[in-house]
Amino acid sequence: MDTAAYILEKVAPIFNKRGYIGASLSDLTAATGMTKGAIYGNFSNKEDLAIKAFNYNLRKAIYPLFDLISKQPDALTKLKVVTDYHRGHYERVADMGGCPMLRVSSDTQHTNPLLFDKAQRLSQTFLNGLIEILNEGKHSDQLRQDFDSMTYAKVILSMIEGATSLAFTHHDESFLAVAMDSIDMLIEEKLKT
Repeated sequence: MDTAAYILEKVAPIFNKRGYIGASLSDLTAATGMTKGAIYGNFSNKEDLAIKAFNYNLRKAIYPLFDLISKQPDALTKLKVVTDYHRGHYERVADMGGCPMLRVSSDTQHTNPLLFDKAQRLSQTFLNGLIEILNEGKHSDQLRQDFDSMTYAKVILSMIEGATSLAFTHHDESFLAVAMDSIDMLIEEKLKT
């Protein structure tokens, strides 16, 4: 493992847990066992390190879902993958301090526009992906034609993100299980043909 990769592995959870502002240089040097100079010899500055740490966290927590979705044969299977993935999301991201998209979007909105923009764009990508899946389901006649895909994509994403936030607020992953069951029921009872 090269030095930059080692640093990212060690500091990514710290940025996610403590936030961009809350992650101090002493936290980063303690986690890596390296000096400030050694850390910043591999990254331009703290912002560069934070952005790369965010990307690292996304590769562990979010991008595997996108990869799983891309391998599914149809819209209903893709929607099921989304809910199944999120049933295990709490456990998947607990050690890293929670969902990186939620953490960064709430931590950086007023303090780091670059990081906030990355989180906002990722959320929009997720929303657009849900819209595409719902439209695919309509096109293949797996889903009814008489609903607005944008509205239901927003409902699904809101349930996922809200449940994720509540699961970490209460240290109770059942919030995710209940929300995913509700999304499955919504699809089965309201959207499916």
